[in-house]
Amino acid sequence: MKLITAIVKPFKLDDVKSALQAVGVHGLTVSEASGYGRQHGHTEVYRGAEYRIDLVPKVRIEVVVEDEDADLVVEEIVRAARTGKIGDGKVWAVPVETIVRVRTGERGPDAV
Repeated sequence: MKLITAIVKPFKLDDVKSALQAVGVHGLTVSEASGYGRQHGHTEVYRGAEYRIDLVPKVRIEVVVEDEDADLVVEEIVRAARTGKIGDGKVWAVPVETIVRVRTGERGPDAV
C-alpha cells in the first residue's frame, strides 16, 4: 500500500475530490496547510499599505491506496490540480507498512 500526499491550491480541492471519486478512491483526509516553495510567498496591498505574505494557504490531501493504483491516483491528482501557474503544489507517495481500521480491527487492504 502507498500513502499519497498532495499539497494543492485550496480552490482545486473539489476538482481533486471529483477526480479521486472517478477512479474509485473511497476515503481521503483533508487538512489546511500553509507554506512556500520557489515563490517564497507574495506581496499584497491592503488599504494602501503593502505587506508580505510569507506562507501561502494550501490544502493537504492524503489517501491510502493499493500499490497497483498509486500511479493512476497520482496522475489524476496532478491532472485535476494543475493550473499551469507557479504554486500548483506537489504530490508524493510513500510505502505504508501497516494499516488498521480502528472500528473493526481489520488489517491491510481490508482496512483501506
